[in-house]
Amino acid sequence: MSQFTSERIEQGKRAVVIGAGFGGLALAIRLQASGMQVTLLEKRDKPGGRAYVYEDEGFVFDAGPTVITDPSCIEELFTLAGKRLSDYVELLPVAPFYRLCWEDGSHFDYANDQEALDRQIHARNPADVEGYRRFLAYSKAVFDEGYLKLGAVPFLSFRDMIAAGPQLARLQAWRSVYGLVAKFIQDEQLRQAFSFHSLLVGGNPFATSSIYTLIHALERQWGVWFPRGGTGALVRGMVKLFQDIGGRIELNAPVAQIEAAGNRVTGVRVEDGRLFGADAVASNADVVHTYAKLLGQHPRGAQQGAALQKKRFSNSLFVLYFGLDKHHEQLQHHTVCFGPRYRALIKDIFQGQELAEDFSLYLHAPCVTDPSLAPPGCGSHYVLAPVPHLGNAPIDWSVEGPRYRDRIFDYLEERYMPGLRSQLVTSRFFTPVDFRDQLNAHLGSAFSLEPILTQSAWFRPHNRDGELSNLYLVGAGTHPGAGVPGVIGSAKATAGLMLAEAAQSRAPAPAVRELRA
Repeated sequence: MSQFTSERIEQGKRAVVIGAGFGGLALAIRLQASGMQVTLLEKRDKPGGRAYVYEDEGFVFDAGPTVITDPSCIEELFTLAGKRLSDYVELLPVAPFYRLCWEDGSHFDYANDQEALDRQIHARNPADVEGYRRFLAYSKAVFDEGYLKLGAVPFLSFRDMIAAGPQLARLQAWRSVYGLVAKFIQDEQLRQAFSFHSLLVGGNPFATSSIYTLIHALERQWGVWFPRGGTGALVRGMVKLFQDIGGRIELNAPVAQIEAAGNRVTGVRVEDGRLFGADAVASNADVVHTYAKLLGQHPRGAQQGAALQKKRFSNSLFVLYFGLDKHHEQLQHHTVCFGPRYRALIKDIFQGQELAEDFSLYLHAPCVTDPSLAPPGCGSHYVLAPVPHLGNAPIDWSVEGPRYRDRIFDYLEERYMPGLRSQLVTSRFFTPVDFRDQLNAHLGSAFSLEPILTQSAWFRPHNRDGELSNLYLVGAGTHPGAGVPGVIGSAKATAGLMLAEAAQSRAPAPAVRELRA
């Protein structure tokens, strides 16, 4: 925790946070709990960002994140505000964490049960039992260094990167996730089982730094959880907490421009003309959108926006939401459906210029844990397929979307959910074009910059801008990166910087103006 978070900031210091995703919400809570007056601006009609919620025909669909792996980072937000997480939301354990399935009919239940894991691994390759234990020890070491020690520490100078260099070298950070797993594990399907995690944060297992194997230890440390009422219930709990401690949230308030004078930002103007003056501004919006569009009138915005557009961006997603009039008891809460290819398909996803004929899928069946998300006897589901972003594959999703939906339904019905089409009550899908247009995601990327080593830590957009001293970033596009623990960690890093400046500054805050242009 920052040395400043334990001190109350003088009354009158005002901050505006753009975007009510997990990162923006977590930052707003931290600032408000420390005494700043925070206004949270959200473009859409509901908070949550990628964790939006759809409701159709009595079915509730979480739009995005469904895996909670570090309850402690969420609980810390409530504790800072003098509240208890359990008074706002109930977290339910998920077991197994995932069921991993292959087209040969085999499956692997990945759970927080060492004996069960050893038994399944031994059945595939006895030598991999010891190999897995060595991999787990490595993952825990990376978890200790990369998550516990550095996950919420901002990398503002190259000296910070140099200081972390010896540890990164010792942990062989130059290796890929898959390459590191393959060092310990011989069985190919087990290699897939323990390397797919980087896809959950937009990382190619064959290119992303082995530092991201820490996700495995993160899950083993705290388990996998799901909020009763869905991920949206956690969002609602965080919003209520923010409002309970005096925070203000404005929905249907798309930001038009970040106002600046010299090397300081002065406020945020929304599209209806209102101007919110601020001592500090933090953006949870897409980093390219933040600089190129919201700050595009300022030389810093134009320069940084152009530079960021040259970076490598993560894949996009095709997400299909559907409600059935039957609950499929054979499913687990989380199922990963591996297709016939792994390495070649991932290459197509991250570098391909068209949509591959095959796919690997993540199938979410939350009614396994919480039946309240569908009418009695029914089931809410979503399935997502990683696909190329629009910069690599400029697909016409208005044509391809319905085709892709039908291909996925056919595949699921044949292999995992018999009778799916006859049980279908409602469905909708979300494409890379929707990521671009509804979430302002550059190229329709689902996870912002690709988390390769040269785009991580100091090499990632910083939590505080290097020239505009009171402009900050939070969320997937800044350090430490995507994923719920990642963006909440970014909020901790960014809040520490903002509160440090607020504590040091003695200048009176400008009044909030709500003027119409």
